[in-house]
Amino acid sequence: MTDPLDTVFAALADPTRRAILAMLLEDDMAVTDVAEPFEMSLAAISKHLVILTRAGLIAQEKRGRVKWCKLNPDAMRAASVWMQGFGQFEPVNLDAFERFLETELRDAPE
Repeated sequence: MTDPLDTVFAALADPTRRAILAMLLEDDMAVTDVAEPFEMSLAAISKHLVILTRAGLIAQEKRGRVKWCKLNPDAMRAASVWMQGFGQFEPVNLDAFERFLETELRDAPE
């Protein structure tokens, strides 16, 4: 069985998944809307969403014919607690995390 903390950090390691999380900070989104800004197939985005869902970072639900994604910020709590154990990190501040993700996305090569 995989350690849930490993799953969270593995999900956060990918820049596409971090970008998806940044998008979901704003509001719930349909899968097709999540996929729109990326130059990859809907199937590829769906694989990223599965990884984020398994890590508990997002939840997906079907509303009618549309599949929606919603951020689950509490899933990062275990990662935050683990990092605090080193005494070098502050608790995860979601506003600061959002600013970090926005900076990463703005400065990322296209």
